Order: sequence, then C-alpha cells, then structure tokens
Amino acid sequence: MSSSILHSSEAPHVVERRLGSGVVQPKELSFVAGCGAELVDSEGRVFLDCAAGHGAASLGHAHPILARSIADQAGRLITCTPSYGNDQRAEYLARLSDVLPAGLGRPFLCNSGTEAAEAALKYARLSTGRSGVVACVRGFHGRTMGALSVTAEKRYREPFAPLVPGASHVPYNRVEALEAAVDENTAAVILEVIQGEGGVRPADEAFLAAARAACDAAGALLIVDEVQTGFGRTGRLLAIEHSGLRPDLVCLAKGIGGGVPMGALAMADHLDPWPPGAHGSTFGGNPLACAAGLCVLNVLQGGLLDHARAMGERLMGGLRSIDSKRVREVRGRGLMVGVELRERVAPVLAELQQRRIIALPAGPQVLRLLPPLVIEADQIDHLLTVLQEVLA
Repeated sequence: MSSSILHSSEAPHVVERRLGSGVVQPKELSFVAGCGAELVDSEGRVFLDCAAGHGAASLGHAHPILARSIADQAGRLITCTPSYGNDQRAEYLARLSDVLPAGLGRPFLCNSGTEAAEAALKYARLSTGRSGVVACVRGFHGRTMGALSVTAEKRYREPFAPLVPGASHVPYNRVEALEAAVDENTAAVILEVIQGEGGVRPADEAFLAAARAACDAAGALLIVDEVQTGFGRTGRLLAIEHSGLRPDLVCLAKGIGGGVPMGALAMADHLDPWPPGAHGSTFGGNPLACAAGLCVLNVLQGGLLDHARAMGERLMGGLRSIDSKRVREVRGRGLMVGVELRERVAPVLAELQQRRIIALPAGPQVLRLLPPLVIEADQIDHLLTVLQEVLA
C-alpha cells in the first residue's frame, strides 16, 4: 500500500470502495482488531461479533494459541507445495484422519470451500464415469463454475450461464423428489446437513437416509457440504455426527483454519485414490495453514466443542423465549442459528449494527447468527437482551 493511502484520512472501507474491484462494497464500518467474540472498529468502538467471518473465525479473534502457532510456523516455513513432504502437513493429515468420523480417512487439502466442492465434483465424475449431479433448492456450494452449477440461487447463477452441464435441483427435504431425480446417469448427490445461505434449514433425518439409499441404489456418490457446519459449529466436529450419516465425500473449510484460508475434501476409505496428477493445489496444505489447522483441532478437543454445545443451547433457548409476533421460527443447531421473521431482515440487521452487534442474513427474512465458538454466556445473554428489545 502506498504511503499516500496509508496515511490518508479516509477510513479503510472508503479506500477499499475506491480502489477495490467492486465485487464487494464494504459496509460503513472498518474493523482493525478483535479479541475473542469482539471486534474493534477504526474508531475504537467494540462490537459483539455474531458473524465470525461467515463462520470462519471458529476460535474467535486474536486467539493467543492460534496466533502463536501461526507466528512460530511463519518463522520456519510458510509454503511447501505438495510435491514435497512437510512435517506440519504430515502431522495435520494424521491428526485430521484420526478425528474425522470413522471411514473418512484420506483428506485432500485445498484452500476454500468452493475448491473442496470442485474437487468433490471432479472426483465423482472421474470415479463413476457419469456427469449428472443432483443438488438441492436453496443450496449453496460456492462461486466457481462447477460449485456454482450445483448452487441453486438464480441471482448467483444466471449472470454466468451456461454453467457446467448435468446439474439438477430438487426441493430440500422432499424424499420423493430426490428419489425420482437419482438414476443411472447420476454421478453424485450433493447437499448440506443444514442449509446456511438457504435460511439455516436443517435436513430431516429421513431425507438424509433417502439420499444415502438413493446413491447406493444408483451407484452414485453422496457428497455432504460441511463448509459452514463443520469444525464445531453445530456442537460436534461435523454435523453428520448428529445423525450418523455416512457420506462418500465431505467438503470442509471456513472454521477448519480458525480464519486462515484452508479447505479439505475428506474421502471415504472405500474410494479409490485419485490417479496421480488428476487434481492438485499449489497452496493446498501449506505449512502455515496446517499449523493453524492443528491448533484448531487441539482447542476444539480441549473443551471448546462442549462449550459450543452449551452456548448453542443457551442461545436457542433464549431466542425461543423471545415474545415477539415478528418471529416466525427459530431453527438451527449449536452456534448455527436462524431466526425467520415475518418481515425483511435488513432493518433488523441495521438496528443490531447500531447497537454494536454484527449478524448476517440468510435470505431476505432470516437473521443468521454464527458467533465464534468461544463466545461467553454473558455475551449470549447480552445478545438476547438486545434482540428482545429490537424485535419487541
């Protein structure tokens, strides 16, 4: 950054609007620091963060163990392509394989959720020799061309059509529609256990079981997108653990690195390995990200999963006790919660920001709460008090 910009009186979000690509227009806030579940803006004001970088900041902000792990690794080696071995990558692969649900033992490391989805779709085509993919209405899997093809929302898709052919969409939680869509041309079914962008909508267990059965009957692969639900977000390491679902491929990202860009595709043990050279990633599994990933696993297993479950129960219980006719439904699991309103959510989000709480939408009428897993009980109670006032 040039000195003229660095010493400018303009706020960072103003500079980003002026010099950025225009893809994202920053809101009227600039955050420069944080601690735990709190963010500090460029004017020194403290905000309660209930968005966590769309769920990526699983350990919150400036977590001392994570910061130290990253700094220590940066002082040794930041990048090492997968063409060579690396101690951090080897240790992380061993640890991740050990903690994933039984049968998911061979992760491919990448950099983001959309890359994990692309890898899953490529593998499904390669291993089955088919091109059809069945996805769900309201599902979201990323913005690259393959992931976008199985994402349902028209506003994401239509500007970039034609997309990768072969994708179809069925209503979420409609067993009959899913069963009718899966046939001998289907390479894979891809779904979220809880739809994030689609309104924080949990899947019915009957729907998940039907997806597994339909894939088995057709010889297709079941891909579960745990990009938002994984790494403690629902109170378990992965959301599939609540139902015992056995997918063939699981897409992972967001909270996996505690905010450091990282993704992974977990592959079932019964699947054949990738042929050499069939896929790859220059930065995937770099030592810096692996050091962060190891730290996240250590902290999660050191008691944070139990804490996230307890805070999720406190949040859900408090939200369901709010006395407001403006609330249609509260749903979710753990610290992934959606409050569906009978009105547009944008004014509520704006009011929360005025009261120094950052939250997210999940569609036009759903308030989405994804706080860092380290959020404390008094912060949950403060959030509930403010929401009661805002929604009264």
